[in-house]
Amino acid sequence: MNKTKSFEISKRLVYEAYREIKANKGAAGVDDVTLEQFDSDLQKNLYKIWNRMSSGTYFPPSVKAVDIPKKNGGTRTLGIPTVADRIAQMVVKLKFENKVEKYFLPDSYGYRPGKSAHDAIEVTRKRCWQYNWVLEFDIKGLFDNINHDLLMKAVRKHTNCKWELLYIERWLKVPFEKSNGEAVARETGVPQGGVISPVLANLFMHYVFDKWMKINFPDNPWCRYADDGLVHCKTMRQAQYIKDCLDKRFKECNLEIHPDKTKIVYCKDSNRKENHENIEFTFLSYTFRPRKAKGKDNIEFTSFLPAISSKAKNHIRKEVKEWRLLWMTNKGLKDIAEKYNPVIRGWLNYYGKYGRKELAKVLDTINKHLCFWIRRKYKKYKHKPQNARKCLRMMSVKYRFLFAHWKVGILPTTG
Repeated sequence: MNKTKSFEISKRLVYEAYREIKANKGAAGVDDVTLEQFDSDLQKNLYKIWNRMSSGTYFPPSVKAVDIPKKNGGTRTLGIPTVADRIAQMVVKLKFENKVEKYFLPDSYGYRPGKSAHDAIEVTRKRCWQYNWVLEFDIKGLFDNINHDLLMKAVRKHTNCKWELLYIERWLKVPFEKSNGEAVARETGVPQGGVISPVLANLFMHYVFDKWMKINFPDNPWCRYADDGLVHCKTMRQAQYIKDCLDKRFKECNLEIHPDKTKIVYCKDSNRKENHENIEFTFLSYTFRPRKAKGKDNIEFTSFLPAISSKAKNHIRKEVKEWRLLWMTNKGLKDIAEKYNPVIRGWLNYYGKYGRKELAKVLDTINKHLCFWIRRKYKKYKHKPQNARKCLRMMSVKYRFLFAHWKVGILPTTG
């Protein structure tokens, strides 16, 4: 250990943290220093982080407050740390996450290595076939309302490393800085956008919900992704009882269930004959509800299945409209495909996992806008929409691999 330093933090760890941040990219913080600018004097900048963290003199700057729109309306405030601070947070995360990850339960899926939203959707799909009822809950402003004292109690349970404790506490107290320069003090919560924040939120919820459920309701499977959760129940009465208990539990921990996003749902299918006002719920932008399915010998039946949600559909349609393809008549189809294929592939990869037919209907919006593009680009099709559709159809057959959605069979129709 370096005798002149208070803490033993290796330069290799700082460089590893930098590589993680570099791969994740991200915007500049309150100092307006971008990753590219940070890289221009990389050795000096990394040395400065190591030197200050090792000596205990690293004090994180304010977090840049950025309001981003939610899909369902309203805004969410993200806290964007500086590039240097993201690296410092990653230094602690790389050490601390290894200590707590092994204690987290399998059905906690959000922001965890080796787990994905698709994993959570898949396990939920299977459990909805096994249990008739689901309690869907959402925690109101989880990241903004985490109690610091309770959180630090959990942190100390898993580490006695002085520098990890020191810097985690400092990050909890860092103020937001608005665009006008005003500093907003924070007495609760962890910045949504911080590198260390997700693992701290998961640790908090591990004790508030995950472990509590395992102890108090061991026969009720649950699934949690950050602040969104589901509990599977055998009866409506059981679901209501767990809801009441959960409401009380969260209040004890200074959290609140979102009243508009929490409900009890009946997983109705061909074998379940009861009636209930709620027969669908949305989880991770997938809506689970009764849908037609085919079994052996092509016999139709009703199953409780996931597919892309209405809000996600509207979001895609809105984004495609904002591409303004009508004004890209100076471009060729290949140029348009190269520009937007990464986005289309992202939609296909996430929303195409389940209920592909529902997604196909939405992505056909792209084909419709391409038809408008043809009519505007080529005068002979201006007043002949039917011919424009036939033209695009022929192009999609001939150049099947041009657009990502064409490649998987979502082709324009001539009707």
